Amino acid sequence: MRIGIDLGGTTVKAALCTEDGTLLCKDSLPTRTGNATGLKADMKTLALSLCRAHSCAVEDVTAIGIGVPGSFDKKTCTLRFGTNLGLNNVSFADAFLPEFGCPVYLDNDANCAALGEAKAGAGKGVNSFVAITLGTGVGSGIVIDGKLVTGVNDAAGEMGHMVIVSDGEACTCGRRGCWERYASASALKRLTARAMEEHPGSILCRVVAENNGKVSGQSAFIAAREGDPVGQSVCDEYIGYLAAGVTNVVNIFQPDTLAIGGGVSNESDEQLLLPLQRLVEQESIPCNRDKRTRIVKAQLGNNAGIIGAALLGKRKLRK
Repeated sequence: MRIGIDLGGTTVKAALCTEDGTLLCKDSLPTRTGNATGLKADMKTLALSLCRAHSCAVEDVTAIGIGVPGSFDKKTCTLRFGTNLGLNNVSFADAFLPEFGCPVYLDNDANCAALGEAKAGAGKGVNSFVAITLGTGVGSGIVIDGKLVTGVNDAAGEMGHMVIVSDGEACTCGRRGCWERYASASALKRLTARAMEEHPGSILCRVVAENNGKVSGQSAFIAAREGDPVGQSVCDEYIGYLAAGVTNVVNIFQPDTLAIGGGVSNESDEQLLLPLQRLVEQESIPCNRDKRTRIVKAQLGNNAGIIGAALLGKRKLRK
């Protein structure tokens, strides 16, 4: 048995999984931001609770993996900078002692989500896989031959910060024109709000008004389904930006499968996936037409991160 933990800014989620990534049970607690001692205690509480819920002896847990936002040191299992958690320089190596004597692993939360999808979701059974998660930013992870590609500083795969618009919008990373400034769910909301200002009498404005005035990542797609040209224009612009980055990823890695996850990916294939696939096919480098990268939706939803965290440290993921 393996335990996976996802440290989020609001919730700590944990799951008990089999050695091949099958989720058996899960639990969660609110995140005690800024409280390292309390957070570590809650993680152990969750781990013990999962074992009790599934009648699993702690001695049968072979590994515990933790997905974290921010920068970290794998070797010492230390979170160096966790802005969303209000924590810096916190080691989790001893968080589960003395009850659990198994190894504890640490990795980026986007990498964990990619690993989960690669083993138990949309990338199951393929040799090369890329996962893109559209949220507040653009998260991504690369899995080749069952192993995460992490680079010399364990920071590879930050695709959200490749530039797609020269001298474009300022990004939090310090650069301009980064992909996540145009293709994240946050970017879609900004595009929607801008279109509403320019077209105050549009169906899009009515859709948002009916949602208590709250702009969501769904607003433009809902308006487009109602025949609103303003909503459709927002969708087309957004998918164009999304395709620009996906095309770069396909050209660089030529993965067997690329999966799109996050709330935006819940839109219908007709509105999101099919136009995205068409644009990428038009723009990507011509290769063997019989072996194109499959662009699909992620399958595991919010469970991808905790399943992937549970699988950290496995030397080889069987197909």
